Amino acid sequence: MTELHRLADIIEIHQLFAARLRALDMKDWDLYAACHTGDVRGQTYGDHPGAATPDGNAPVYDYVGIPEMIARIRDFIEGPVPLITCHHGHNPEITLLSETEASGIWAMEDRLWWSDGERAETMHGHGHYHEHYRKVDGRWLISFRKLTRLHLERSPGFYDRPRT
Repeated sequence: MTELHRLADIIEIHQLFAARLRALDMKDWDLYAACHTGDVRGQTYGDHPGAATPDGNAPVYDYVGIPEMIARIRDFIEGPVPLITCHHGHNPEITLLSETEASGIWAMEDRLWWSDGERAETMHGHGHYHEHYRKVDGRWLISFRKLTRLHLERSPGFYDRPRT
């Protein structure tokens, strides 16, 4: 693999990551699904409802496959009072492992808001996405994601919003 091919692959992974975050914030579930392999796996660690440990060292949830991934995310951010979200990824560290496998770590920041007209609640977090990528039919896709949180600020009623 030439250096030019390596750089092109890294740029494609950057574009993929950016498209996934945009799809998430726009709630474009078709685009979101298209950013992942069919057997995508994921884990989230940190301060979320049902966290196994207060320090966030145990997974809050795991998922396998696109349908389960989309269902979990939609359950969290959509509902009678949906969330407005804004996700950012920074400082990517991409390692090409082969011509069809890569890994990456991204510093992340997310902000989430909801309001039921009477009160407004917010969440603001920082951490890292640890991801694996696989080239399928000539296109890089996300095959694994682990979110670890370093810091999370949230208003007291953030997790109390009405859900479907």
